[in-house]
Amino acid sequence: MSDLVVSDSYECTICGYIYDPAEGDPEQDIDPGTSFEDLPDDWVCPECGASKEDFVMVE
Repeated sequence: MSDLVVSDSYECTICGYIYDPAEGDPEQDIDPGTSFEDLPDDWVCPECGASKEDFVMVE
């Protein structure tokens, strides 16, 4: 059993970009396996620049 728990994906309500924790965000030096909750507070959508507050969990 793995100790790595990857959280849900989140979608930008502005442009529809999906943050997938399994992929991270290499362009902003976010490693794969980083949950949305663990992203820095100043992280922004790589597509449109929206803040984390503009994201909702994908069900």
